[in-house]
Amino acid sequence: MTGLAGVLSGVIGAMGMGGGGVLIIYLSLFTDTAQSQAQGINLLFFLPVALVSVIRNSHKNLIEWKIAVPLALLGIFGTVLGSFLCGRFDNTILAKMFGVLLCIMGGITLFSRSKKE
Repeated sequence: MTGLAGVLSGVIGAMGMGGGGVLIIYLSLFTDTAQSQAQGINLLFFLPVALVSVIRNSHKNLIEWKIAVPLALLGIFGTVLGSFLCGRFDNTILAKMFGVLLCIMGGITLFSRSKKE
């Protein structure tokens, strides 16, 4: 089961669809890992997945660097803020916040109109 969760998280993450959602859900529900620890493991898991994905997508010219770089720089600020806040919340609250975020993102994805390419 762990292998399947790892592979599925990698595939979904490489496609830019949030493989961490799968990994965090697996770790917190099936391995009795605390939410904060699951999030930390996910961050470490994400590094090589992101590196390989950036290289592959860059070779396919699928990254608009003029958009990506400013977002990444702002993401660094968000990372510092999020890391600070994560240590302030109880694992139960983090799990509920994560669940609400997944529901919101799922609803937006499900009910938004897709753009034609």
